[in-house]
Amino acid sequence: MSRLLESIRVIECAVLRNGDNLGMLLGDLGADVIKVESPARGDYLRIIGGQITPQHSRGHVHFNRNKRSVTIDLRSPEGQAVFWDLFATADVFVDGFTAGACDKLGIGYEQQRERNPGIVYCQYSGFGVRSPYARIPTHGQMMDALAGKLPTEMGTDGFLHPRRQQGYPSGAQTGGEGTFTGALYAVQYVLAALLRKGITGLGTFIDVAAADACVTSASTHLANDLNAHRLTDTSGAATVENGENTSARYQFYETSDQHVILFCGIEQKFWENFCRAIDRIDLLQGDASAGEVDFGNDQALRAEMQAIFHQRPVSEWLQIAADHDIAMGPAHRNIDELRADEHFAAREVFVEGHHPHAGPFTYLGRPAVIDGDVFEVRRPAPLLGEQTDEILAELGYDADRIAVLRSARTV
Repeated sequence: MSRLLESIRVIECAVLRNGDNLGMLLGDLGADVIKVESPARGDYLRIIGGQITPQHSRGHVHFNRNKRSVTIDLRSPEGQAVFWDLFATADVFVDGFTAGACDKLGIGYEQQRERNPGIVYCQYSGFGVRSPYARIPTHGQMMDALAGKLPTEMGTDGFLHPRRQQGYPSGAQTGGEGTFTGALYAVQYVLAALLRKGITGLGTFIDVAAADACVTSASTHLANDLNAHRLTDTSGAATVENGENTSARYQFYETSDQHVILFCGIEQKFWENFCRAIDRIDLLQGDASAGEVDFGNDQALRAEMQAIFHQRPVSEWLQIAADHDIAMGPAHRNIDELRADEHFAAREVFVEGHHPHAGPFTYLGRPAVIDGDVFEVRRPAPLLGEQTDEILAELGYDADRIAVLRSARTV
């Protein structure tokens, strides 16, 4: 299991997927993530989207893994006293609430900085703090919608319906899902802040908005779209007709066993390697003066390429790609094809686990391989307040004091 952040303690105050994702990613890296929850309700992600067993939704089991749960009534003076005792042990604070919520409780960044100038405080919300929308609570797909990922059109039935992306991808719709993509950015800045803290002792306030993450993660296409009017030469671009890429040398092709390959032979070296590997030197005729990049905007060539790919199964094409240095790979169309791909098995992307209350569960692992480390869920998603006594005991509270706090419903 990962121990890269083993010495780091994170306090997470969050419900739903923004803060939950950030805490999960830090926990996956080995941090001790303590999820502070309301004694009465806690994180109601536990019940959203259907439940495997009572209080164990798919989202909760996945996104609250590798955490401990402590219940504290942050609205009571007694609860805040407990919180500050816990805070004294923290390196990072994850604020997954709407901007200003923790300030109103009296535990916001300014209050925390007075007690610990080195605290790394990450506010991760849908619309962020510095925004005219800062006080609007966000839910589900609101940040994706703001980023233009979910365009709609009015149907003949009088209702709005999703306008699905067709053909060649473009624009904001290519960005990642907001709550998780924003968490990835948040982790990046938390780690940078921890590095600076180790050098200077200074803490940091980090303001991450999921909506911004949707936009910036689509930068490959958005940067093109934003600057399309500045092009003076379009010879090195693909042909697009009715929103569909029609180029021959950067194209999807079906194999003999009905799988799909994305062929990316626009660089001359890859194209030459491909033609030689399949003994089709004739396809190189007329290429002597070809540029460094050529999308092959030729529909006759596209038809010929499809006929070629129909001659072999996907496994043979992948072997040819590896043996002859050709840029092409699988383009999976469903989850079964994903699960069957040996690439994801080798990299532990899909991880079979067992939750003590929800039972068997398939987790998504991490997109990195760490030398000598096998991905695992160290801690299953906790019951509400499951580790309250354990954590309070670590802070020096004895059994009698914990019992008093419980009787007063402070924890």
